[in-house]
Amino acid sequence: MTEKGRRDFCIECRKETEYLLQKRDIVKTIREKEYTFGITTAVCAECGEEMSILGLIDKNIQEIDGQYRTEEGLVSIDDIEKLMKIYKIGKAPLSLALGFGEVTIPRYLEGQVPSKEYSDIVRAALASPAYMKQKLSENREKLTDAAFKKAMAAADNIESLFSVSEKMLRVLAYVFEKLEEVTPLMLQKLLYFIQGIYSALYGRPIFREDCRAWIHGPVYPEVYDLFRDFKYNPIDDARFALLKGTVDALTDDEKKVIDLVVNTFGMYGGKVLEKITHNEAPWKEARKGYDDSIPSSELLPKERIMKYYIGVNKKYGIDKADGLQSYIRDMLRNAS
Repeated sequence: MTEKGRRDFCIECRKETEYLLQKRDIVKTIREKEYTFGITTAVCAECGEEMSILGLIDKNIQEIDGQYRTEEGLVSIDDIEKLMKIYKIGKAPLSLALGFGEVTIPRYLEGQVPSKEYSDIVRAALASPAYMKQKLSENREKLTDAAFKKAMAAADNIESLFSVSEKMLRVLAYVFEKLEEVTPLMLQKLLYFIQGIYSALYGRPIFREDCRAWIHGPVYPEVYDLFRDFKYNPIDDARFALLKGTVDALTDDEKKVIDLVVNTFGMYGGKVLEKITHNEAPWKEARKGYDDSIPSSELLPKERIMKYYIGVNKKYGIDKADGLQSYIRDMLRNAS
């Protein structure tokens, strides 16, 4: 793996030359255990010798640190920062809340590698709001009232994530992993398309939640409640760090459909996706008798959504991106 177009001084060639960034393995012994780490090196394009490039040593240290932590199952600095963000707690209060010394978390944030025991405590807090609430209660007397109340309120808020099904959580986590930016309006429409296309292709719903016909298109009310505070802004929700790695619980077929939707419908904003749903039979039928400005919460039955998308699949072949893109173009043409 190389990258061209970079130049620096080569001490072997005694001049400035182009260099390539390459990966190579090194073997290091840490605490009497041997590890193989992949690090980035700069190689002179003319003489083939390694070059000393500004910042490369720091990059290698970070690479080794990250790989070592992964190998030993230790939390990263990023994991700790997520925990602080999720629970709205500072580094010293977090240390005390977890039962550590006051300077332990600050030292970890500066690069000190945690022990396996302490790492497991941090990981458990990151994985479970119930565990974090337990630790907060155990160490209540060490914290200020403000820090305790803020962290406990955050834990209560995080538990609201589990008001939706486990499969819905996995789908949400995967959508967030695939898309850099998604608003609540856009998310609702993507979930509707995922449900419709998956059920059409595989004969059953991907998640159990019911969809409702609101003014601005199909909506899953439980998901709306999770992200209502973001309004029309992109969702930036630290709570989903709790679901890191859980997308592996999705099947290949489920991931395939989500990828299809994200790579097609996901190219458009929420308002454009709203236009598409407003031209689809399930939403139009559920909204019959309602003026455009009158709210409704009529059910969009899963069976009706599936039946509609079975018809779309017969006409367009929505198991492929090309078919979905043709469908989107036709729907937008009809909406204009």
